[in-house]
Amino acid sequence: MTETVKATILDAADVQRTLVRIAHEILEAAGGAKDLALVGIVTRGDVLAHKLADIIASIEGAEVPVGTLDISLYRDDIGTKLSPVLMRTEVDFPLEEKTVVLVDDVLYTGRTIRAALDALMDLGRPRCIRLAVLVDRGHRELPIRADFVGKNVPSAYQEKVRVSIRPFDEVDSVEILEAGEGA
Repeated sequence: MTETVKATILDAADVQRTLVRIAHEILEAAGGAKDLALVGIVTRGDVLAHKLADIIASIEGAEVPVGTLDISLYRDDIGTKLSPVLMRTEVDFPLEEKTVVLVDDVLYTGRTIRAALDALMDLGRPRCIRLAVLVDRGHRELPIRADFVGKNVPSAYQEKVRVSIRPFDEVDSVEILEAGEGA
């Protein structure tokens, strides 16, 4: 099965503009950077959380703590995988009394976010948790909604949304891939 690029939804400049907008929306909703923290879901959500933190620091002149969350052991499909690849969870600040913005690249079925909420609650009890995603592609299986969305991308089940973010990828972009026949 080969995948071909059906459409480029966001290029590098679009991704940057979108992250700046999301950062402003987060600050507006939180009333500033005080008691704000970002927690990114590994791997691309983690990178996006750090990019958002840099943008927030440039806007507010204040650093916000950023954590990294590995949800491998919290997934509801863990029994179907031979062995999950464990990454790292690093949340080196107290969650209590914080507005925590959970950050991920794509919101799809909602199962990743459900697992992330379970993992986060094992680390502490924030004042509130908000969700920021670069792309919301719909097709929810759980009642989960993002508070901050970069781009809504209606897509078919057979399509895939690929988010490329540096340093993991060569460019920053969002593409819709179409599955095709072939090797």
